Amino acid sequence: QVQLVESGGGLVQAGGSLRLSCAASGRAFSMYGMGWFRQAPGKEHEFVGYIIRSGGSTIYADSVKGRFTISRDNAKNTVYLQMNNLKPEDTAVYYCAAKSTSYSTRYYEYDYWGQGTQVTVSS
Repeated sequence: QVQLVESGGGLVQAGGSLRLSCAASGRAFSMYGMGWFRQAPGKEHEFVGYIIRSGGSTIYADSVKGRFTISRDNAKNTVYLQMNNLKPEDTAVYYCAAKSTSYSTRYYEYDYWGQGTQVTVSS
């Protein structure tokens, strides 16, 4: 069992930055690839990005590529989502998720989820 807790969300103006954190507890954090997803009101979960177990490689959705960066610190059992040049369309609840097997963009293929943190970008 893995417990995930996101933090760092808030209200920011367009063009601003936020850094989300996802702290993990339970089974060995380094055993899991970590994904970030978001869900805007009335919309499906959207894949944001993924980082492999070692942190050596990342994958991003086209909508955030060049603006968002995922990193992880396995010693601290934490994964981060640095979001720069935020846009109003980035407004959503952001979730981190853990996956024990290979990379996926499908939220339902992940094993564990956090409770989410709200990000609101004003224009």
